Amino acid sequence: MKQKIIVDSCCDMTPELAERLGISAVVPMSMMLGEKEYIDDENLDLSKFMEEMTACKERVSTSAPPPNAFMEAIESAVSSFVVTISSQLSATFENARIGQSFASENGVTDTHIIDSKSASAGEVLVAIKLRELLAQGLSSDQIISSIENFIGSMKTYFVLERYENLIKNGRLGKVKGKIVQLMNVKLIMGSDGEGAIALHAKPRGIPQMLDKMVSFVKGSEKTTTGESMVICHNNNLPLATQLSETFKRHFDFKEILIVPMRGAISLYADNKGIVLAF
Repeated sequence: MKQKIIVDSCCDMTPELAERLGISAVVPMSMMLGEKEYIDDENLDLSKFMEEMTACKERVSTSAPPPNAFMEAIESAVSSFVVTISSQLSATFENARIGQSFASENGVTDTHIIDSKSASAGEVLVAIKLRELLAQGLSSDQIISSIENFIGSMKTYFVLERYENLIKNGRLGKVKGKIVQLMNVKLIMGSDGEGAIALHAKPRGIPQMLDKMVSFVKGSEKTTTGESMVICHNNNLPLATQLSETFKRHFDFKEILIVPMRGAISLYADNKGIVLAF
């Protein structure tokens, strides 16, 4: 029986990439702009959503998909691996496990829930690695062991142009956020290795940020030959391309994918935000 891959909508990918990876379902998150709810599915008008988000003065937030949504996706797949956003950032992982339990009660038992300990580009990278492992015909236990080791060494970083939504959500103090913008500081944040967010560097301007990103890849001591990198962006193809070309000059990645963000990650990354993983 062919095992399928299920992801949540924090896994940013185009329909073409989803088809390439054999994604059987993208379980949508929901986003709140004040009291107004949006569903992060194929019907979302992202441009309109971004306009309304920018104009919104109230708190903005995301909500995990309900367990029943995962149950339905799992039962449709019959045999599957489910990749979720970091359990440190959302209840999505736990809801997927509850959905797995519901599906098990209905007789669907060949399901494995994977905590990506990341989001956006990191989730995409996990899905890519998972597809490679499935293509090798490995057992489920071998795949789980390999993907957990991969996640343990994966690096995820992000750089934002705007910090308003982080300020609205209390993740960045209002005064600190204004100072960051005035000083042209390009905060490089990312996973702390366990799925939570950490501050990694405070370069000023794009050139320093690019240099710092190169140093992070070198310092990771990860092999880049034959491996993939994913760069997700929200309306910032020029910087995503600049990053890609910079990495190509220094490293030997098999591929560097540039992918536009979906709604849920766009809410936090905001306009011009970038997330990359390798």
